[in-house]
Amino acid sequence: MLEILMAGGWAMAPILFCSAIALAIVLERFWSLRRASVLPPGLGGEVREWARSGKLDPQHLDALANGSPLGELLASALAVRDRSREIIKERLEDTGRHVAHRMERYLNTLGTIALIGPLLGLFGTVIGLIRMFLDVMKGGVGDPMKMAGGIGEALICTASGLVVAIPAYVLHRYFRSRVTGYCVEMEKEAIALLDDLTMGAATAPAAPRARRTPAAG
Repeated sequence: MLEILMAGGWAMAPILFCSAIALAIVLERFWSLRRASVLPPGLGGEVREWARSGKLDPQHLDALANGSPLGELLASALAVRDRSREIIKERLEDTGRHVAHRMERYLNTLGTIALIGPLLGLFGTVIGLIRMFLDVMKGGVGDPMKMAGGIGEALICTASGLVVAIPAYVLHRYFRSRVTGYCVEMEKEAIALLDDLTMGAATAPAAPRARRTPAAG
C-alpha cells in the first residue's frame, strides 16, 4: 500500500492530508453526536417535573445547561420561566440556533473535503499525464515503462481522490440528517416545557363576579 501511495507522486500529499482531517472529524462527530449525549433519555419529563415543583436554583440550571444540548435548551427556558410566553419562546429560539450550530461543528469542513477530493485526484491525474508526455518528448515512445509510470501516477491519484471523497460525502449527509433529527426532537421537548411553563397563566380561572342582591319589596 505504501508503494502504491508513493507511486502517486507528490500530488498524493494533499489527498492524504484531507483524508486525515476527514477521519478525525468523523471520529469526533460520532462521539459528540451520540444520542445519549445529545438527548439524554427521560430528561425532558424530568425537567418538566422540576418546573412544576418550582424548586430550581442557579446551580441546578447551570448543571442542566452544561450536561447536554437538550439540557442547555431547556435551561434557557427555565431561566426566564417567570416571563411571558413570547419572551420564553424567543429565548428558546435563540438558544436553539446556537445549539444547532454547535452540533453542526466541522460538518462544513467535511463537506468541503468531499467536494475537493475528486478535484485533487483530477489534479494528480493532470500532473501524471504531463509527466508522461514530457518523458515521451525526451525519449520518444520506444520505452513503454516511461508511459506506464505517468499513467499509473494519474490513475492512483484519481482513485485516491474518490476513495476520500465518497465516504466523506456520505458521512457528511449522514451527520446532517442526524443533527436535523435531533433538532426536531429537541423542539418537541422545548414546546412541551413551554406549554407547562405558561399553562398556569393561560388557564387561570377568572375571578367570580359579585352577584347583585335584588332589592327588597
